[in-house]
Amino acid sequence: MKIGLVQDGRVLLQTEEPANSRAGLKHGLPTLRSTWMRLLAQGNLDLNHCAGIAIAFPSLMDPQTGRVQTQYGKYADAVNFDFRAWAQAEFNLPLVIENDARMALVGEWTHGAGRGTQSVTMITLGTGLGTAAIMEAKLVRGRHGQAGVLGGHLTVRYGGRECNCGNVGCAEAEASTVFLEQIATSLPGWESSLLRRLPLSYAEVFRQADSGDACALKLREHSLQVWGTLAVNLIHAYDPEVLILGGGIMGGGDFILPAITSYVRRHAHTPWGEVRIVAGELGDAAALVAGEWLLRDQGILAK
Repeated sequence: MKIGLVQDGRVLLQTEEPANSRAGLKHGLPTLRSTWMRLLAQGNLDLNHCAGIAIAFPSLMDPQTGRVQTQYGKYADAVNFDFRAWAQAEFNLPLVIENDARMALVGEWTHGAGRGTQSVTMITLGTGLGTAAIMEAKLVRGRHGQAGVLGGHLTVRYGGRECNCGNVGCAEAEASTVFLEQIATSLPGWESSLLRRLPLSYAEVFRQADSGDACALKLREHSLQVWGTLAVNLIHAYDPEVLILGGGIMGGGDFILPAITSYVRRHAHTPWGEVRIVAGELGDAAALVAGEWLLRDQGILAK
């Protein structure tokens, strides 16, 4: 869990705590509370200095109630939990909550790689594949809160791997950390090259590929094609000026950005010109700085 205090687009203080997401939300909330209070004390601040609390959460959110609609293997007990009531009881503060990929995009749009644009799309490459879109300076949410954020569950391989969401051939099922070992074991020769590297990470795959390992090279090429295909799909769907690539996997290989850029140049239909494809600038801070925007968007902070 990335936890911080933000003011005027700057992260004043930031820290991390183990998520322990499979243990459930009830185990994480006391940690959130104690960590926030500790950060306030470090900054010589108290709750009276705070306008509100913003949470970036890895799920679909109900746009009206702010409640988690479903779970994807993390915080199963968060579904329908009343975060707003919790924040009022614990801190006497208003709370806003939004999908984590949307928050990362908003942060990059307002203070990072998407500054100055009106239409921008983002892919976060990590445990799963997160996506989000802004069109004509409006965050894409949809009637049920799932528009724009299910890009990882767009089909990129007909008849492909079954995904946790129930679809087949999703981008996430074909190239994300959560499916990485399953994908690797389907390749010939993985026992002799990657078996001893378990638990497998993309950083390790990239290292082995740089060393010429045949299995790692196939896995890297497969993943790059999946991510490139997803990028083209999002460009066709949302017509962005800029596509931002972020997430933990981006730190594992300098070739990802040029490879996806090359794939998009070859396959995206953009007769008006070229979409700029850039790496995110803010890293973990992106979702944190987006909190102020979300508080303004929901009328808690003055615009």
